[in-house]
Amino acid sequence: MTEATVGATAAVGATTGARSGAEAEGGARVPAVPGFARWPVGGSPKAEGKALRTRVPRSAHADLGRDAARPDAVSAVEESNRGRIPGLTPMRVGRMAATPFAFLRGSAGLMAYDLARTPTTGIGAQICGDAHAANFGLYGDARGGLVIDLNDFDETVHGPWEWDLKRLAASIVLAGREAGADEDTCREAAHDTAGAYRRTMRLLAKLPALDAWNAIADEELVSHTDAHDLLGTLERVAEKARANTSGRFAAKSTETTEDGGRRFADAPPVLRRVPAGEAAAVAAALEPYLATLSEDRLPLLARYAVHDVAFRVVGTGSVGTRSYVVLLLDHRGEPLVLQVKEARPSALLPHLKTAGFDAPEAPHEGRRVVMGQKRMQVVSDILLGWTAVDGRPFQVRQFRNRKGSVDATALAADQMDDYGRMTGALLARAHAHSADPRLIAGYCGKNDELDEAVAAFAVAYADRTEADHAELVAAVRAGRVAAELGV
Repeated sequence: MTEATVGATAAVGATTGARSGAEAEGGARVPAVPGFARWPVGGSPKAEGKALRTRVPRSAHADLGRDAARPDAVSAVEESNRGRIPGLTPMRVGRMAATPFAFLRGSAGLMAYDLARTPTTGIGAQICGDAHAANFGLYGDARGGLVIDLNDFDETVHGPWEWDLKRLAASIVLAGREAGADEDTCREAAHDTAGAYRRTMRLLAKLPALDAWNAIADEELVSHTDAHDLLGTLERVAEKARANTSGRFAAKSTETTEDGGRRFADAPPVLRRVPAGEAAAVAAALEPYLATLSEDRLPLLARYAVHDVAFRVVGTGSVGTRSYVVLLLDHRGEPLVLQVKEARPSALLPHLKTAGFDAPEAPHEGRRVVMGQKRMQVVSDILLGWTAVDGRPFQVRQFRNRKGSVDATALAADQMDDYGRMTGALLARAHAHSADPRLIAGYCGKNDELDEAVAAFAVAYADRTEADHAELVAAVRAGRVAAELGV
């Protein structure tokens, strides 16, 4: 069934339901319509969530999870490099070897292996899969404003909500250590991260469905999470984000051609020109990409023409994947840059079954990323879509769409708990779009038993990550693994 058909069917079903409530004429119950929950819902989601504590006590989330067959850090990194561009994997290893926090950023698969061996409630949500402290930030909305939310979804899947929360809390500890905060501060920040998640989920559980969906507008976020010490930092990040546009990137990264046009200028190793055939294949892939967009976006893109394509290295965990930037110019020569980024299967996929979750292969990895992003964000990039280049799946999005982020490893000690509370609240809001907040809130409860357990896990997992990082660094120094440092 097509999305259009589902939408039309849903509209008809909604009309029928409105006419006769839960029952049709003659007392027959209205059948469930695709896209709609069954109504009325029996039982109490809050009570169901609370009952789960018997099987999985909240204190159990302190369990680190151990397995004698756990892959060592070097083997895990080498396995995650499979299928990437071989010439770029030393750069990826070098970036991961920089710090323990950087290692965590690039090792979502290894952490998923560990998390699959920890207790889970069985409550599923659309999860980010890589919810570390650096994957939250500012970006532009359709009207030129700035939104703050999760902003990286390469690993997104339907899975255990606890995995995102524990990864975020562990990353907060590692970021705090790198920033020079003491252990009590780092642990408290992880505790506050889980506490903000729990309290926000409880708030969302009490609201009408539509209010909960749109709750905690960005202008309310600081006050909701009592993150006032972050105000100055957020204002500085926002100021930089407003200037972080396609126009600025194009001005710095392109040059004028002999015929008066513009093209990308080589800036190895991060930005390089590509052969004409490769550029043509990427440009051609924008045609099927258009079919993945809402039709009202097409007149906008019709006002741009493709002028050039280049390869651009991105991120830490993403290094080695195929990623292009496409230069589009309008009738005035003003630029719009799109990123066409390879979408690989989620690193969490092999570990979901161990945790008791289905792990179906996605029919199109780019679509998985895009739909996961839309399910979790309140506002998404209006040009978000997917395509294929030479048979490989890709996601497409605006590049430098006024993006900005807080460097959690550079925060002052008294800002770490503020940042933890802010990101914990954002994560709860994102999960509540796909999971019933009443169910998760019922499990999490009123007291801080879950917060204490997640904080204990975060500290222990940060220790494990530091050991993994040291193992990788030793392998690089011994020549076992090739690495380009400082790139």
